[in-house]
Amino acid sequence: MMDKQYDFQVGNMATTREAPTYESALAVSYDDAIAVPSDSAMAVSYDGAVGVPYGAACAEIAKKDKRMYWIVKRTCDIFLSVIALVALSPFMLGIALAIVVDDPKAGPIFKQTRCGRHGKEFTLYKFRSMCAHAEEMLDSLLDQNEMTGPVFKIHDDPRITQVGRFIRKTSLDELPQLFNVLKGDMTIIGPRPPLPREVAKYTEDEWKRLWITPGLSCTWQATPNRNGCSFDEWVELDLKYLEERSLGLDAKLVCRTVGVVMKGEGI
Repeated sequence: MMDKQYDFQVGNMATTREAPTYESALAVSYDDAIAVPSDSAMAVSYDGAVGVPYGAACAEIAKKDKRMYWIVKRTCDIFLSVIALVALSPFMLGIALAIVVDDPKAGPIFKQTRCGRHGKEFTLYKFRSMCAHAEEMLDSLLDQNEMTGPVFKIHDDPRITQVGRFIRKTSLDELPQLFNVLKGDMTIIGPRPPLPREVAKYTEDEWKRLWITPGLSCTWQATPNRNGCSFDEWVELDLKYLEERSLGLDAKLVCRTVGVVMKGEGI
C-alpha cells in the first residue's frame, strides 16, 4: 500500500503529516479509532477530531485493552473522585477564597480547552494560579520558554500569583480536575491533556499520547522536579505508560503522586 498524507483535525486546527506504509489495506483498530485515510468514507470522526493510529505498534498495544481493565478503571475513577470531592470540599473552598483575596480581579476557577482521547476537545478545570489576563500576556513571554517541543514553561513566570505559586508547588491547582474525572473527560492516571496549539505541532510519536484518556496525574506528574525533564523525555514516559499500563501501575503512580504533593515538588 502506497504512502499517503493524512489530515489531522484537532478542533479548528488542522495539520497534515506523512503516514507510514501499511502492509495491508485492512484497518487496524484501537480504542474505537481506525487507521484509515481521513478522506476515506471509512474514516471515523470524533467531534471534528480524526485520530489515525500508526501501524504494527498500534496493533501490539491494542492487545492490552482488556474490557475488564477499563470497567474497573472507570469504576475506580468515579468512586475515588466522589470520595475526594466530598472529603476535600472544605479545603477546596478555602483555596478558592485565598485565590480571590490574593487577586480579586477574576474568579478562583480557570477554564481552558484541552485535547483528550483521540484529540477530542473538552473544558479542563483548575484553580487559577495566574493573574486575570495571563493568556493575553503569553505572546510576550514565548521567547523565554525553557521547555523543548510545543510546551511552554518558564521557571519564574511573572503571571503567577503568590497563592498560585503555593498551589502549583503542591499541585493543589489540579484538584478541580476531579470534576473532569467524574464527567469522564479524564481519568485518575493517564498522560496529561495537552493544549490544541500543542497538538497541532505533534509528531507521529507524540500523537500516540492521545490514544488513551488523559489523566489527573501520570508518570511525569509523579516525578520529583518534573520540569527538569525535556519534552522528549516527558513523551517517552507517557508512551512507556501506554505500553505497560495496568491497575497495579495506576495504584503505584497514585502513591507516588501523593508523595510528590506532600513534598511540594511541583512547579
